[in-house]
Amino acid sequence: MKQLLMGMAIGVAVLLGGMSESGAGEAKAQLEKAKGEVKGAAEEAKGEMKALKEEAKGNDVKAEYERAKGDVKGSMERGKGKVKELTEKMKD
Repeated sequence: MKQLLMGMAIGVAVLLGGMSESGAGEAKAQLEKAKGEVKGAAEEAKGEMKALKEEAKGNDVKAEYERAKGDVKGSMERGKGKVKELTEKMKD
């Protein structure tokens, strides 16, 4: 949960900082990147929460599975954000 909030705060800071320096296309690209980062952090946090629940039950293997699944989903969301960022940059 702490990672999710931290990721969102960083995303907003990057977004606001980028919008003041860049043009419209660049701002949109940075927005897409920030959204991807925040979504990625959220997926990782969800995976970590599920893993902690499984560890509390004593299921260490299932906990590692949930943790890995969260990491993969987080990476996928970051990748989607990067693709959208590059797409917006190409439009300019």
